[in-house]
Amino acid sequence: MPPSIPSAFSCFVVQKGADGAIHSASERRPAADLPEGDVLLRVDWSSLNYKDALSATGHPGVTKRFPHVPGIDAAGQVIESRSERFRQGDQVIVGGADFGTAHWGGWAELARVPADWVLPLPAGLTPCQSMIHGTAGFTAAMSLAALERRAVDPAGGPVLVTGASGGVGSIAVALLAKAGFEVEAATGKPSAHELLRRLGAAKILGREDVADTSARPLLAARWTAVVDNVGGNILASAIRATRPGGCVTACGLTAGAELPLTVYPFILRGVELVGIDSAGTSLATREALWAKLAGPWKLADLESLATTVPLSEVQRSVQEILEGRITGRVVVKIS
Repeated sequence: MPPSIPSAFSCFVVQKGADGAIHSASERRPAADLPEGDVLLRVDWSSLNYKDALSATGHPGVTKRFPHVPGIDAAGQVIESRSERFRQGDQVIVGGADFGTAHWGGWAELARVPADWVLPLPAGLTPCQSMIHGTAGFTAAMSLAALERRAVDPAGGPVLVTGASGGVGSIAVALLAKAGFEVEAATGKPSAHELLRRLGAAKILGREDVADTSARPLLAARWTAVVDNVGGNILASAIRATRPGGCVTACGLTAGAELPLTVYPFILRGVELVGIDSAGTSLATREALWAKLAGPWKLADLESLATTVPLSEVQRSVQEILEGRITGRVVVKIS
């Protein structure tokens, strides 16, 4: 039987008080509060990303309107659809665009979204596995695809992954190792070393092994490619240490949004810097990359990367990820 449409649902709501203070808590809301959209789904799983933590604390660069429901990822079952692409009972995933930022997201038992934000659950992944990947795994896949498009050869030398113990970084380490690359994983968490080696890292580096505070425009060439997840001086240092013709992908800014750099790595070594924008990716690209994550790029023992928390306890995990105390992925059990 098709699922029925509940009149109310549980969700994690962020609100701004009259004094400007941000308040967040799990609560019940009437289904009539849901935003407009073509597809209504019952959410079974979501995930915790750094952007979700910013949204959950009312960061003005992420959360534009209140009340708001965070969660830039969701996996669940279609309850109602006005789109020809989906029918009641379909298993789907949602992500990208404004989901969980300007539009209510996946930290809720129900979500209503435009059809273009919805993909069928890829064959080969369970709903939980799809959220272990979530936006983090998809972003890591975009980085690997960028290296492949530029014909970066595993035989050309090691690849550096910065922020390697985080969600994007840990999955990037595993995907690159599976693709045959020699992966050097940079992390500030000694507790993550065992996990990173298990994921395929050939060498573990500390942040101090990557960051360079000198004014030298170029450093000794070390890496044929870099997957950077932190930005700031670490990204600038990695670019200066990339080998001629190398490629650097960039998707994060936890270490800063500034890029203290000259043009020398680009005009003397031909280094290419590729920005990774997972939210604005086309539907066709999303479908193609998710098919790879569920097929040729599928990771063994994906569950070992994840910690599961119920929606009622996600607030604690929000604080932990903001303090840099999360290793790997956190999946959120909704229903």
